[in-house]
Amino acid sequence: MANVNGKYALRAAVLFLGVLGGVIGGQAMAASVEVDKVTRKEIAERIAPVGEVCLIGQPCANAVLDVVTGPRSGEDIYGRYCTACHNIGVLGAPKINDKAVWDQKLAAAGSYKQLLTNAIKGIGAMPAKGTCMNCSDEEISDAIQYMSGLEP
Repeated sequence: MANVNGKYALRAAVLFLGVLGGVIGGQAMAASVEVDKVTRKEIAERIAPVGEVCLIGQPCANAVLDVVTGPRSGEDIYGRYCTACHNIGVLGAPKINDKAVWDQKLAAAGSYKQLLTNAIKGIGAMPAKGTCMNCSDEEISDAIQYMSGLEP
């Protein structure tokens, strides 16, 4: 009989705690607090979506996509895709206007055409096209010419 009573006592305790939790939880949920406009704004910012879905053709899509409307100059390509590494020589990248290093790179490649091919395909730590995946081969060449002073 002790086991039967213990079993019922345990069930009663669990039921009591469940009811008590529901009452306390209900009390907490029922209590409303007036929030000022600043706090409401902060809460809204914290729970706001972190992104949005844009379809091609919508105005927000043009900001996400790198829409190319025509050929870009070597300076434009350098300023957007190359400067992070070639401005300070990250991981051995030849610095802009460092003629001696660019001449060494040209000599190691054997020709301007091979130097360009290396830049297009990626070489060493440099990813293909320096991450400018929508750059034409001509634009990559223009960027190399802008950085190095080399001619094809």
